[in-house]
Order: sequence, then structure tokens, then C-alpha cells
Amino acid sequence: MNHLCSKSSYLIRRFGAIGFLCVISFYSNAQFKNIKVDEGSDGKRAAEPSIAINPGNLKNVVVATSDGTINYSFDSGQTWEKTKLTSPLGVYGDPVLVSDDKGTMYCLHLSDASGEGLKNEKSLDQIICHISKDGGKTWEEGAPVGSNAQKDQVKPWAAVDSKGNLYVTWTQFDKYNSSDAACKSTVLISSSSNGKKWSKPVVLTQNPGACIDDQKAPSVAFPTIAVDSKMYVAWSTQDKIYIDRSFDGGGVWLFNDITAIDWVGGWNVKIPGLARDNEFPTLLVDRSKGEYRGVLYLSWADMRSGKNDTDVWVSRSHTYGDQWATPTKMGDDKSGKHQFQPRMAIDQSTGFVYIVYYDRNGYDDNQTDVYLAYTSDSGANFKNVKISETPFVADDNATFGNYISISASNGVIMPVWVRTDGGKTSVWTAVIKQDDIITPAAPAKGKKKK
Repeated sequence: MNHLCSKSSYLIRRFGAIGFLCVISFYSNAQFKNIKVDEGSDGKRAAEPSIAINPGNLKNVVVATSDGTINYSFDSGQTWEKTKLTSPLGVYGDPVLVSDDKGTMYCLHLSDASGEGLKNEKSLDQIICHISKDGGKTWEEGAPVGSNAQKDQVKPWAAVDSKGNLYVTWTQFDKYNSSDAACKSTVLISSSSNGKKWSKPVVLTQNPGACIDDQKAPSVAFPTIAVDSKMYVAWSTQDKIYIDRSFDGGGVWLFNDITAIDWVGGWNVKIPGLARDNEFPTLLVDRSKGEYRGVLYLSWADMRSGKNDTDVWVSRSHTYGDQWATPTKMGDDKSGKHQFQPRMAIDQSTGFVYIVYYDRNGYDDNQTDVYLAYTSDSGANFKNVKISETPFVADDNATFGNYISISASNGVIMPVWVRTDGGKTSVWTAVIKQDDIITPAAPAKGKKKK
């Protein structure tokens, strides 16, 4: 009897342990159906995707890419239709896509009336904003934002407040990539109640930078807006991330910019297989009704772990950006492996934070996976799951741009990323449900679960 009990106990322990390991293995390598959204054709690349889920209709999803293509879906991303943005001022890239709470979509991009992009000094003098009120099917021709024909505008980003007001930040150069010591660059912000008429741009940078598009230029500005008219903007220059803020909806800004984080190696990063990689910080604020409402989150990638070891980091602030917590690294990667181009979203119905990024931890070459990091407790604990079904190899000849994107709304999370295969780029997504990756917290003892 004792022998049988002992054997039975052994089998239970053995297979119980195997089952546990299987669960852990599945959890860390869980696969989600990868859906192709778009691909490059006719010598053009599909790159730098920006995604927005319609908060009023979760089945409506829109993705913009750098060549002016708009992909839209009304069945949660299972099938896609496409259209093209048009503008007499041209479409040159750096697409930014945001949605207000009612489902009005805004897409912003650089202008290029010459058709020559950075080769023509007059091609980047405006940022264009298009509007769609039918889920991305049709778009208005668009209006320029902060137009200044004597300056060059690059790297726009946008945010919408709870009242539907749109805010756009960008870097303005006296003359893009000029080596003239007198040439200056600054970060600007402008707002609009309808995406057509814009306020006079406000200069946010306390000290202007140079015009060479490198670490000495204030760049990659990112705005975010709280529910109580507090506004924040992050950008990087001189190997640091700075924060400016306004407590009155953009009327008054700080006289002295806040130095938030040391960005080791800066935003112009060297990643094997990428012709160029300009890393962007993501700054977001929790607008949910949960206990972490008002907390600021900042995500970025840098080389504080070593010159050949780019990592993704997250920090948070409970003090309106004055102080920041010690950065937390995403993933459990080995030394010398690259993680890069993180993009962050907050599901404002829950306050849960999600970060999508590229990861090479599993390989000794340029093979690259896509991972999702997430937290339901304001960053006290982060978990990671691989979301790409197969790796791809980064290819200098098929540049996929400087950023990817993610949107999260009411328990639906949709990242969007770029693959390079056979010298061509393609854009992919996955539909992830909150309940598939996050286990609800157990109710406290003595209280009944509602």
C-alpha cells in the first residue's frame, strides 16, 4: 500500500510538474494569429505604421503607413480595405493616427509638394492633418498645421483630450540638416478643436538645438493629456529626455524644462540590419477611473546596458513629472541582445499598460521577434509574451522606419509592426484580448466577488 501510494504520489508530482512547465512555456511563447495589414509594392515600402482602435466601435480599426496608405477594418482586423490620402501639398511620411472618444479619426503626416522629400529644402515646410468621420473609409483633403514656409517641420506626434481637442507636437528646423552654427531647432506644439484651424505654435524647448538631425537636435516629441487639463510633452536632446507641462490646457508652460531620464546613447541608435534607427520616447498618462489615475509613464530604448545591448525601459512618475522611478527593463534578455523601438498604450478603461517592441533575445544574428510587455498594477510587475508567429531578418535594403504602434481600448489590444522578407516590407497586427493574458486579481478575503 505504501509502495502504491508512493508511486502514485511520484506520478502526480512528475506530471503535475510537466503540466506546470507546459503552462509556463505556453505563457512565455504564446502565439496569436498574425494578420497581414499591408505590404510594399511598386518600389514603395510599407513602413512606420500607426494604429487606432475606434473607442465607439471596437471592430473598427485603422492603420496608416508612411506612403499615405490608410488601411481600415470593420471586423476587428480580420479583413482590410485600403484608400490613399491625397493633398496638393504632397504626402511624405511620418504618419500619426489618433481617434477621439466619438470615433473621429485624425491622420497627420509631413508634406512634400516637390515629391523629392529630404532632397528638396522646401519640401518639409508643413504638417498636414486629415479627418475621417466614417471609420477611415474617406478622408478630407487636409489642412496644414503651424505652417511656416521658411522653416522645416519633421517628426510630428498627436494626442486628443476628452473634449475632442487635438494637440500636435513636432520639431522645427531653421533649415533641416544644416551644419550652420547659427541654424536652430526647437520643439513646438499647436492645438485645434476641429483639426482644421490651429492655434499659434508655442515653443516648448527652453534651449534650442542644432539643425543637424542628430543627438544635438531636440527631437521625437510626444504629447499626452490628462483628464483635468494637465498636459505633458516629452522629447530628447543631448542624451536626455526632457519633460514640459501645462496645468491649464496649454496656456502656460514651465519656464525650466524638467530633466526626466538620462538617455544613454541618445535617440540615434545603431542596430545591426537597420540603415537608421531613431528611437522615440512614449509618454502617456493614466486617465482611467482606477487607483493609478494621473500616473505618468515613460518608455524608451537605450544602451545603458552596453554599446551593443539596446534595452527597452519604463519609468513612472506620481509627481506630475518632477521625479521618476528607477527604470524597469522589459524582458529577461541575455547580455548583448537588442530590444528596440518600443511603443506604449494605456487602456483607459482599466489603466493597464501595454508596450510592443522588437526583440532579438532568442538569436545570435539579426533575426527579430515582436513582444508585448504589460502590467495591470502600474508597473510593479511586468510580464512579456511573444506575439509574432515567426521571426524575420532585418534588411538594410527594406528599411521599415523608426517606429511601430499599438492601440488598446476596452480590453482589446492591437499592436502593429513591420516585417522584412525577401527585401520587401509588410505590416502586421494581432488581436489580443485582455482576458487572454491578464488574470483578474482575486477578491480580498471576507468580501464576496461581485
